[in-house]
Amino acid sequence: MSNHRNRNGQDGEGLHFAVIGAGMAGLLAAIRLHQAGEHFTVYEKADRVGGTWRENRYPGLTCDVPAHAYTYSFEPYAEWQAYYAKGSEIQTYFERTAEKYGVMPHIRFGAEVTACIWDEVENIWRLGLSTGETAVADIVIAASGVLHHPRMPDIEGLDSFAGTALHSARWRDDAPVDGARVGIIGNGSTGVQIVTALQSRAASLVHFQRSPQWIMPVPYFQYSDEEREAFRREPALIDAIRNDKDYWDAIYRFTHAITDTHGPEIAMIEQLCLDNLENSVSDAALREKLRPDYRAACKRLIYSWSYYDAVQQPNVEVEREAIARVEPDGVRMADGRLHPLDTLVLATGFHADRFIRPTTVMGRDGLSLDDVWSVRPTAYYAVAIPGFPNFFMLNGPTGPVGNFSLIDIAERQWNYIGHLLEPLRRGEAASIEPSAQAHADYEERRIAAARSTIFGSGCSSWYLDATGVPSSWPWSYEAFADAMSSPNMTDYILHAGQDSAVAAG
Repeated sequence: MSNHRNRNGQDGEGLHFAVIGAGMAGLLAAIRLHQAGEHFTVYEKADRVGGTWRENRYPGLTCDVPAHAYTYSFEPYAEWQAYYAKGSEIQTYFERTAEKYGVMPHIRFGAEVTACIWDEVENIWRLGLSTGETAVADIVIAASGVLHHPRMPDIEGLDSFAGTALHSARWRDDAPVDGARVGIIGNGSTGVQIVTALQSRAASLVHFQRSPQWIMPVPYFQYSDEEREAFRREPALIDAIRNDKDYWDAIYRFTHAITDTHGPEIAMIEQLCLDNLENSVSDAALREKLRPDYRAACKRLIYSWSYYDAVQQPNVEVEREAIARVEPDGVRMADGRLHPLDTLVLATGFHADRFIRPTTVMGRDGLSLDDVWSVRPTAYYAVAIPGFPNFFMLNGPTGPVGNFSLIDIAERQWNYIGHLLEPLRRGEAASIEPSAQAHADYEERRIAAARSTIFGSGCSSWYLDATGVPSSWPWSYEAFADAMSSPNMTDYILHAGQDSAVAAG
């Protein structure tokens, strides 16, 4: 391996890592690199850690993974207030964890990575930063997240609204809510959570939705002071929740339901959602408004213990008709009706196909990531991309995205990446990347399997790529865990430098 002369202030032998993003996955990478004694820098565009939990601050923000399951496996947390944690609590957890594990000095805040260019002569990545500075690294860990580029709706007249209009990911504490006339456009998890949070505060609330959602009923309860004290004294009580058989059975059932669209698991999920609708909504007309015309789990399932209660309150209206335009006074429907509003919340989601983009990424032989992803974003087992040496992604494209903990997914991916790093750490190669053939074979298998999953059963969702193919992992959770246990090194190309390949295995 080459001597790392003056790279980001580091002298001497050893690899230097650039981690992009200080959210959940980036902090995981930082902690593991710090524990291993590696040289690394985390580049974060914002002024705080936390990723999506920093950027999203809307009323009702809650993680739909049980709180004790949404932590790093090595850092349980006794302070959760309830079975499902609010966003502000999760943000606090990541801030405390980053401080505890000593990675804060390694984070460059306000330093967005605008370019990653592979230098084939030096076998390093050259980074351009928003500050105008440059940096270099042997290895890039792209932990930039999935849901961080807000999607704005294409609605005529949106800019003409005289009240307060804002995207849910750009929440303002001064937005008129209490005693106000509030409209919410969007019916994913975010829209549902905002409706449940604002129903009791708004004078009136209109929930605009193009299509209703299946709602999975879930338990919700607060933890008492005594229970939190018990968690502090006995971490085994936390482990019991994290390892709860019912929780893991639900994960396995969900992923089996995705892949076997006529099996007993999906039938159980559909029945639970249908029973929830039938038994929770008393008014027949409203019940039909809230009845989806697609199969449960085709869109990401909504977990809620209170949405149906909220929309049955007298100050709430569910609006299913088409929006014609936004006017200064409110939202005009296609049939001519006007909903007068003071505040319009756009819970319209994110561009889920961006990942590290708009960062310019150029790999071997000037290969552009934008060109490679011109049809759809993809990565070999969601981690690596042919032609982009020493470039690894956490929660990258084609990985599992569903109703379970992405922390667990990222930890398994980090284990996989760790195996790939070994030849580099031992000095046996200067770079590593998957072969084009291995990736092509993976994509062929994945796309064929994805088309037959529940995600491809006939609804519109952010799971679908631009060609209509589901972009998520199409196999079971167990299959993912097995794949991440260790890579098949024969699917990877190792380079000694100057494009000289060495044997993999």
